[in-house]
Amino acid sequence: MRDRRVIPPQTDFARLSPCARIDCLPAGRALIVNPSLFAAPRLKALVIVPTYNEAENIGPLIESLLSLDIGLDVLVVDDGSPDGTGAIVANLAQDHVQVHLKSRPQKMGLGSACTAGFEFALEHGYDRVLTMDADFSHNPRYVPVLIELAERHHLSIGSRYVPGGAVRLWGLRRRMVSRGANRLARIALDVRTSDCTAGFRCYRAEVLRAIDPASITSDGYSYLLETLWRAAKAGFSVVETPIVFTDRRGASKISSGQITKAGSTILRLALSTPQKAPVVTPTIVRNENSPV
Repeated sequence: MRDRRVIPPQTDFARLSPCARIDCLPAGRALIVNPSLFAAPRLKALVIVPTYNEAENIGPLIESLLSLDIGLDVLVVDDGSPDGTGAIVANLAQDHVQVHLKSRPQKMGLGSACTAGFEFALEHGYDRVLTMDADFSHNPRYVPVLIELAERHHLSIGSRYVPGGAVRLWGLRRRMVSRGANRLARIALDVRTSDCTAGFRCYRAEVLRAIDPASITSDGYSYLLETLWRAAKAGFSVVETPIVFTDRRGASKISSGQITKAGSTILRLALSTPQKAPVVTPTIVRNENSPV
């Protein structure tokens, strides 16, 4: 049976959403309606996409995100891509008010790109802030799931390493390195997250205000590790949902230097004193199965 809710006869129907569908059935002096009528006003959500030479992917990615039709805005932080990525986004922004571009003069790294995006999000009053790769290794179809989970948790993560998650098109060596790095991070940093280096995330705005991303000087995987560590140690609720991660379209941008820096970041954080927990300290949940 469909889930329905009884509205008392004294309800002010003028305040109900005109877009919601009403199922009118006789029930004395009441109406029985779809519970979506009581949904809270839609929160502002922004997807941050750092780019460098993603001309092949950025147009289709933005179109895929907008086609979800859930009220997303998209911010592309482009590091002066010589292949014209920025110009493609600028053209799309002329046709779509939801699309924004932040152009930077040169390649400055993933960490500073995310920080620039977070600052934009907070300045413009976004409630939910997502980060994802431009190359479709993060499938846009998981975005609604991450946003939904962020209604019950402070930070939701699209995870390769929880039941139901997977990685495609990776060699054995890369799988072993990634698994090992994440296991080391989880143990050394005393966090319960299985995929500590995942970049497919949805933050509540209050998390970003608390962890102060502008003060993070690390980059790449190290940046992802530190933002997660700060959020978890501050007492915020972190949840993972399984995704299938598909290796990037085009050449991989991962370097051995990034892996080495991630190791040193783990050591530095393990020896650091976490910031004081906020007033709210909700239960931390390790995994929730994705409905997608």
